[in-house]
Amino acid sequence: MSSKKVLKELNEAVKFLQKQYKHTPQVGIVLGSGLSSFTDEIEIEKEVAYEDIPHFPVSTVEGHKSKMIFGKLGGKRVVAMAGRFHFYEGYEVEEVVFPIRVMKLLGIETILLSNAAGSVNPSYKVGDLMIINDHISLFTPNPLVGKNMAELGPRFPDMSEPYKQHLIQKAKTIAINNNYDLKEGVYLAVTGPTFETRAEYKMILTLGADVVGMSTVQEAIVANHMGLDVFAMSVVTDIGIREDHNIITHEEVLEAAKHAEPRLAFIFKELIAAI
Repeated sequence: MSSKKVLKELNEAVKFLQKQYKHTPQVGIVLGSGLSSFTDEIEIEKEVAYEDIPHFPVSTVEGHKSKMIFGKLGGKRVVAMAGRFHFYEGYEVEEVVFPIRVMKLLGIETILLSNAAGSVNPSYKVGDLMIINDHISLFTPNPLVGKNMAELGPRFPDMSEPYKQHLIQKAKTIAINNNYDLKEGVYLAVTGPTFETRAEYKMILTLGADVVGMSTVQEAIVANHMGLDVFAMSVVTDIGIREDHNIITHEEVLEAAKHAEPRLAFIFKELIAAI
């Protein structure tokens, strides 16, 4: 897709949403699989179905509501994506990251990303929350490949701090003050939709990752490209390296995310208030 076409479509989506919601959101939120009930925490002022937004894809994955939600949380105006888009759904990378660019152009300065992830760290257990302090993106297409759009960001964005340390420290303080056990580690992104083989899980651990998932990294890259402050958290919904021979199912992932959601919602709400 040409740069001119991308910018035109972004402008059309932004103008449409600005007519639906007159306020400027400060914080964007992306909710992962099984985490869409988080929106119950938001004082909702406007909901817009993805299918009504010009050039927006529609999420096809169970556990995603396919709505953009505007309102207040933690004393700030926020815009939340209740459902995201994945490369494995058949979307082009430009479509996967389109909403991140839209939220930035709507006025957000900070974005909070969440996801359901499989653990390869032997000390993690199902239900743990992990702050992402870095990622490995070698296994998914980089969304910035192609002609750079200088209007959105630089040709070679720095990725030495993809997840802002000042936000990580605030989240850790919130956790300590509320007796929450938060993990902190590296997220590795794969394309999916298959869950990883046993050999792949072992490789991922060897590469230095703690969890693996099928989202987030492309969004984080584009958010950094556009100068947003990024914070991300994984809910550990399954254990990749197992001694037994049982399998991983999407239903298992959704159920684990559902149980961990209240703690993630609390951290996000308090973090937004502290920004």
